[in-house]
Amino acid sequence: MDWDKLRIFHAVADAGSLTHAGDTLHLSQSAVSRQIRALEESLNTTLFHRHARGLILTEQGELLFDATSAMTRRLDTAEARIRDSEEEVFGELRVTTTTGFGSLWLAPRLPKLYEKYPELSIDLMLEERVLDLPMREADVAIRMKEPSQADLIRRRLMTVHMRLYATEDYLERRGVPKTMADLSGHRLIYMNTGVTQVIAGANLVRELLTYDIPSRLTVNNYFGVLQAVRSNLGIGVLPDYVIEDFPEITHVLPDIESSEVPVFLAYPEELRQSRRIAAFRDFVTEEIITQRKKMKAEAKSAE
Repeated sequence: MDWDKLRIFHAVADAGSLTHAGDTLHLSQSAVSRQIRALEESLNTTLFHRHARGLILTEQGELLFDATSAMTRRLDTAEARIRDSEEEVFGELRVTTTTGFGSLWLAPRLPKLYEKYPELSIDLMLEERVLDLPMREADVAIRMKEPSQADLIRRRLMTVHMRLYATEDYLERRGVPKTMADLSGHRLIYMNTGVTQVIAGANLVRELLTYDIPSRLTVNNYFGVLQAVRSNLGIGVLPDYVIEDFPEITHVLPDIESSEVPVFLAYPEELRQSRRIAAFRDFVTEEIITQRKKMKAEAKSAE
């Protein structure tokens, strides 16, 4: 099909009028009408019902309008991506990360990013499955291990440990455990070892479960573990990045922690020049640096 005719058809269907479409396209009404007739003849169908109030799409016209609408959206996205490397930060950015990191660390900080770039639109995809960046399932990823896919630009952001946490209210009522054996008198809250998660966290939980801990609560993501801890249900196994935003939570058994978990940011090589990617990368990096400085200052004041 002739793209010019499809473009004119889309404008007519969107406006519901030959005259209004002509004004948008800077064409005369007669020129628009000729193109629509030619398209109908080439498809051997009627695309519009014509009456005194304007034009209404036929069933066949609706099918074609759905197709041209999808094409228009994809062209708009492509134009935004092309312009993105040269102009201000705007348009859609598809970000994928784990449910825990996305809901507990990234999402609470996004207001600052939107304040700086109000025309940016973020599609935040939270799941444990590793999306295929080279196949453009997402634009940028933050993962709890170094990505193995080829043709990716990657940057190590920080290191995370899984540790034990409880609220001060809970510890006042139930007591502070001094050793691993003391956990038998508490409820342990942790992410179910049967669901996808970082190996370090699962290994720490398995070690804890070698002790006699009769009361347990398992959840399929760290957001649920955090909410249970904040509800004074017990001692939870959580990544250390959550604690800054929840001062009522206390680190329990400070000598017990998982092996380190590296956190990486990655994006396709083809998006190296993207202003949206650069803006997001720099924002995340700055937030991590700010968090580190704050934690160091708090640790120093506590000495």
